Amino acid sequence: MSIWDAFAHKKGKVVLNDTGDSSCDGYYKFKDDITLMKDMKLNHYRFSISWPRILPSGLKGEHINEKGIKYYEDLINMLLDNKITPIVTLYHWDLPQVLQEKYGGWQNVTMVNHFNDFANLCFERFGNRVKYWITFNNPWSIAVEGYETGEHAPGLKMKGTGAYKAAHHIIKAHAKVWHTYDMQWRSKQKGLVGISLTADWGEPVDVTNQRDIEAAERYIQFYLGWFATPIFNGDYPQAMKDYVGRKSGQQGLGSSRLPVFSPQEKSYIKGTCDFLGLGHFTTRYITQKNYPSSLGDSYFADRDLAELVDPQWPDPGSEWLYSVPWGFRRLLNFVKTQYGNPMIYVTENGVSEKMLCTDLCDDWRMQYFKDYINEMLKALRDGVNVKGYTAWSLLDNFEWDEGYTERFGLYYVDFRNKNKPRYPKASVQYYKRIISSNGFPNQREVESWKRKAVETCSSSNQLLAADPLIGHMEMVTEIVVPTVCTLCILLSAVFLMFLLRGRF
Repeated sequence: MSIWDAFAHKKGKVVLNDTGDSSCDGYYKFKDDITLMKDMKLNHYRFSISWPRILPSGLKGEHINEKGIKYYEDLINMLLDNKITPIVTLYHWDLPQVLQEKYGGWQNVTMVNHFNDFANLCFERFGNRVKYWITFNNPWSIAVEGYETGEHAPGLKMKGTGAYKAAHHIIKAHAKVWHTYDMQWRSKQKGLVGISLTADWGEPVDVTNQRDIEAAERYIQFYLGWFATPIFNGDYPQAMKDYVGRKSGQQGLGSSRLPVFSPQEKSYIKGTCDFLGLGHFTTRYITQKNYPSSLGDSYFADRDLAELVDPQWPDPGSEWLYSVPWGFRRLLNFVKTQYGNPMIYVTENGVSEKMLCTDLCDDWRMQYFKDYINEMLKALRDGVNVKGYTAWSLLDNFEWDEGYTERFGLYYVDFRNKNKPRYPKASVQYYKRIISSNGFPNQREVESWKRKAVETCSSSNQLLAADPLIGHMEMVTEIVVPTVCTLCILLSAVFLMFLLRGRF
């Protein structure tokens, strides 16, 4: 059991009180999903290993679940048989619940050794076949949303201290795992170990205003730099040390709420990255805004800035996700300049939708991929060392505190049907052509990709409309509705009738 299992089962923590108990059933359907990947001509697939699945108690010295090990072995072997390279994340937020209860999770430095033991077991069992390892996925969310705002598991609200402490231990854990691989496995297995950091780009509201320029720089340093700067340079960004330190002093604290690395730790952490995984979705405009220390401790107040968006930016899905392609190129160039042009694998990039009626003709997603991938290719021409790109995501899935209300997948998953069937959205065909061409050949051909993709999604819409009705006959034995969208229209008509009745 993971902290997310426990968290999702608490009422009010996830939209509609949904849980990840079955989600898209990838555990049982991985063979079918690999067939989908092969058809799309994917050359790599990123997935995570669940710590509690293979170590139920969280500890290597206790029970090892061989059934869980076998599942990952079968998955890895089948990927390789289909010429798909596995890229494996060791921690995608599912800490064993027992370690949260016993030690306080990432608030406790003992997690460093426990995580290292888990990673070492993964290297031992899978490392002869896995050559790309990611220690942590988006540690910013683990720290801030898990220990500052409480929006994510374990749901703690330790404002002004919890996120910094969790991040400190995560950075140490990452470094220890990198050194373990470097010393014990690298010469035999010849693999690479990196970390995946997610970051938005921050653009100054006024590019001629020095305070806005500094605020935008600070936004990135408190986001990406918080983790990247120690890993590449050995210590936290100077802006973080200055701002958190000053605010801590104003609050009458004897020392900064931002923990300190010892000289030995700095040299141990520096350079522990064979490649940088980068997740990116959107951009914000940033301006200077002073937060008085009297308002209390907070990671967000420590930054002294405000985030803004342009109402003209497209926002097809998640309330936080605006399509701002040019920010991607700027972020990639920032990484190049700031960290010595490391090898970059884009680990997450994509867009969701929120729709009452299901429509598999996701033209906004095709446009998003076209625009963002194009900006990545421009960054490549700028000399940024981008080695690979991974769309988020193959399938619709459990989107954390948003449950199933946001869909990022190229394949639609019918979560109401016990068989969890997958239906291709138009973006499947479009993305498949991007892969085949390794980019965009010319404008006319790219437009034809879009037209053909929309043609194929019409038949998928008809399949989706029919199939759930068959799958749910036991629940709706006497009602047969030809399409999901028809049902939406009928409900709207009934609602309108009640409104009109109330008016007369």
